Amino acid sequence: MSTKSAPFDELDRKIVAALIENGRASFAEIGSAIGLSPTAVKRRVDRLRENNVITGFSATVRPAALGWLTEAYVEVYCDSAAPPRRLAEVVRNHPEIAAAMTVTGGADALLHVRATDVEHFEEVLERIRTEPFIRKTISYMVLSHLLPDSPEAGARRPPTAPTCPPRPARRPPPERAPPADPRSKPAVTAPYTHHSCVSAQHSFLVARIGRSVP
Repeated sequence: MSTKSAPFDELDRKIVAALIENGRASFAEIGSAIGLSPTAVKRRVDRLRENNVITGFSATVRPAALGWLTEAYVEVYCDSAAPPRRLAEVVRNHPEIAAAMTVTGGADALLHVRATDVEHFEEVLERIRTEPFIRKTISYMVLSHLLPDSPEAGARRPPTAPTCPPRPARRPPPERAPPADPRSKPAVTAPYTHHSCVSAQHSFLVARIGRSVP
């Protein structure tokens, strides 16, 4: 029996987008929007959960409503190469840390910290610095969110995916002249020669001289 998972197709993308926009949408509502029956939507959602495409459902809460009015990003520098597993154990001990990740560059890790006020944030920093392998921290206080619709800002839904600008319309090809009828005779035109040009100039000069004579 093959264990290969089913491909992630366009209908799956629409289902995931619908659930990201509204995690409480029913299978009937999603199916009506994308043209599937509720049973087909449920079957696809179950498969997406089994394949860890959908990892869970949660509520997005505005941080200020919970009293988290201060926000900062903290660079963590360690004395030695602390393994990520040890860093993960440390950050789990501080509920004020909303996100944490190891990064490239001079710092060993980057922490996203939320606190009730500056005094609370300072107390969180002191607790983090008590870890024996942490050498120093550098903090960056958040003043405002340039993308207020992002989940990091506590938005109700993620921002709409950017769309590509429309391509310029192609110019229609130039119309070709219809093929000539082989039965028609070509028009005969007088050849342009230097002699005819000189004769025309001579006639013009004679006319001007004749008009200038009193």
